[in-house]
Amino acid sequence: MIEINDINFAYNRNSKNILENISFDIQKNRCIAILGNNGAGKSTLLKCIDRICPVQKGVVFLDKENVFTMSNNVIAQNIAYVPQHNRAISMTVFDMILLGRKPYIKWDATTEDRQIVCDIMHRMKLDDFALRNVSELSGGEMQRVMLARALAQEPKLLMLDEPTSNLDLHNQHEVLQIVKNIALEHNTCVTIVIHDLNLAIRYCDRFIFLKDSQIYSYGGIETMTPENIEAVYRIHVHIIECMGVPVIVPFPDEKVEFDGAGAEAKEPLNES
Repeated sequence: MIEINDINFAYNRNSKNILENISFDIQKNRCIAILGNNGAGKSTLLKCIDRICPVQKGVVFLDKENVFTMSNNVIAQNIAYVPQHNRAISMTVFDMILLGRKPYIKWDATTEDRQIVCDIMHRMKLDDFALRNVSELSGGEMQRVMLARALAQEPKLLMLDEPTSNLDLHNQHEVLQIVKNIALEHNTCVTIVIHDLNLAIRYCDRFIFLKDSQIYSYGGIETMTPENIEAVYRIHVHIIECMGVPVIVPFPDEKVEFDGAGAEAKEPLNES
């Protein structure tokens, strides 16, 4: 289990906190969606957990062990982070994914390491890309390769920053289903920064809404309500069900306003 306790982060001492008093836990086998407007601190939160951004306050525990005191190698064995943007380098796809085994390799990659890579490539449908140069891949193909490299680490915590941003409709659903299945099969904790609320509600178990540097709401499907979505995104929505699947439908023509006490008031926009 992952525990995030009272995280505060600002980029410098004199600036406003990007994150303030952030506390939540991630259970095994769970996929958590981190939601909020642009600039809410979603990506920064992942970087704080992975020690890329040093926090001013707070601590992260992984199975009761303090992440901030772990060696880099131990962290790499336990936490895998896939950023939103990845730099292409001249290397084959197979070797790129094999880099995910680096925390476990002492002298050279073993037969087991190479088999793990082959299994992941097959699962991600990358078999035909093994000898392709990474620098020749499209954005969507690169995204799948970087996810495969993270999975090769066999992490306890997998953190994905907008993993579907470069993927077409089919691949968005396929990749998220693979991630969900891996979480269930390997007792992995997964956090996903994602903008598509419909993908989030379909493939994630729990949801964190960030607003004004803090957690506005955190919970299961019960927290994915029109009221919470409207409060965070300032757009009116309905949640309907289609063939058993919840679907969030935005209504941008209906203005959402809040009074000083936080109460919601909706007014239709003039259509003149």
